[in-house]
Amino acid sequence: MMKLNGNFQNLQQSYLFVTISQKVAEYGKAHPQNQIIKMGIGDVTQPLAPAVIEAMHRAADEMSCKETFRGYSPDSDGYPFLREAIAGYYKGFGVDLDASEVFVGDGAKSDVGNIVDLFDVDNTVLVPDPVYPVYVDTNLISGREILYLDANEDNGFLPLPEKDVHADIIYLCSPNNPTGAVYDREQLQAWVDYALENRAVLLFDAAYESFITGEGLPHSIFEIPGAERCAIEFCSFSKTAGFTGMRCGYTVIRKELQFEGVQVSKLWERRQGCKFNGVSYITQRAAEAVFSPQGRRQVMETIAYYQNNARVMAKALEEMGIWFTGGANSPYLWMKCPDGMDSWGYFDYLLNEAEIVGTPGAGFGKNGEGYFRLTAFGDAQKTAEAMERMKKLKK
Repeated sequence: MMKLNGNFQNLQQSYLFVTISQKVAEYGKAHPQNQIIKMGIGDVTQPLAPAVIEAMHRAADEMSCKETFRGYSPDSDGYPFLREAIAGYYKGFGVDLDASEVFVGDGAKSDVGNIVDLFDVDNTVLVPDPVYPVYVDTNLISGREILYLDANEDNGFLPLPEKDVHADIIYLCSPNNPTGAVYDREQLQAWVDYALENRAVLLFDAAYESFITGEGLPHSIFEIPGAERCAIEFCSFSKTAGFTGMRCGYTVIRKELQFEGVQVSKLWERRQGCKFNGVSYITQRAAEAVFSPQGRRQVMETIAYYQNNARVMAKALEEMGIWFTGGANSPYLWMKCPDGMDSWGYFDYLLNEAEIVGTPGAGFGKNGEGYFRLTAFGDAQKTAEAMERMKKLKK
């Protein structure tokens, strides 16, 4: 008799953001005149950069002409023009990539979830707590053992390796989702050294690197010596360039990353060729435009818009005397729930009393209980209004 994958029973009944959407929909149905301000799910609100739109129009016109029409991509790893543009971008960090080490996908979430296909089920996984749910769920589905790092206020939600703990697969996210905390060079060097010593692979989620403004803070794990021999990096156009509705991202696997004499990038190339048809030509041309001088300037203007939202939010939380981290180098603010409230209790309280939607910290792990995540991706006027509503509640 056919058997289902029983590991799905180890997951929570609903993905965190699905639960949030259901709660908001139920509230909206009961209050049709609602003025809900959403600061929970990290979706963007500002339009695509003009340079990106122009590139899409040109690409669409190409698809209307027999001489320039494109069918299947030459391979599932991305068109050379985009892979080369991404490699050129990394040079700004002092990282010299070969374009063949860049693999274009339909978003960091997909690649982070799919990369586990390369690793044996007997590998032990190490993730911070709190953590982006996809890191945990994809490994639960595979049936791997998961160990948790204690991220808390004392260590700035930036845990460091423990010598007496062995892991084979390590997840790091910097700037962090959900906490907004950012590792510095010395801290990342400690993780690279740990991975090399343990013959482990370090899965580094850099989806929010464009929000880093702090001087000297690394944008890429490959700025750290030795990372090319132990790390895989994931990045996305979703938040940096507003591609949440377009779907495009990339994964970087250096040729030096090898285990048991096998080049990991070759395995990923084979996996993608088997299970992935590639990102559309029009989308890849749009992504290429992000790295043009004009596109980069326009994209950074939008990021500055969200960064200003974060400053408005941070100032309001400071005025209310609420502890928080993040916001300075990330689009996320991780706040302590006021008056000792639990995460979901505070979610319901904000929704019902101020019509504001955030994300309960408990949805990111045990250590997230009692904390709450707010995102800076909203409209500036609504963001300011939301913080005024919160200040009135606090009074």
